[in-house]
Amino acid sequence: MTSAQQSHSTGPQEAVAPAPEGASTGLVADSETAQQVLQSLRDELDGLDRSLLEVLRQRLVCCCRIGLHKRNHAIPMMQPHRIGIVQERAAAFAVEHGMSPVFVRTLYELIITETCRLEDEIIGASATSG
Repeated sequence: MTSAQQSHSTGPQEAVAPAPEGASTGLVADSETAQQVLQSLRDELDGLDRSLLEVLRQRLVCCCRIGLHKRNHAIPMMQPHRIGIVQERAAAFAVEHGMSPVFVRTLYELIITETCRLEDEIIGASATSG
């Protein structure tokens, strides 16, 4: 990572929060406190997972609306230029925020594959129902 990227990075390497007040900062932490901190972090992660899944659900619903629009206006399902734009934007976000662009591209490939499957179902529905 360049020094410019490091100075603007807010990625996972910067996500380590200081120990809560009263927590042991030595190598041998109080077991009960360590477990409480771990549970608190897991609770935070569970909340983030719920938010992530809800946003993903909303994205898929939006993609279904796009599929309906494409079907109703005879627009082809595949829009390769749009896929490229989405993937490039995601990769740029990853670099800007200290994340792995390979990971984010792979994640978006999965999301786009599901989106295409849903759109194909929606657009194909008009061929079988009409």
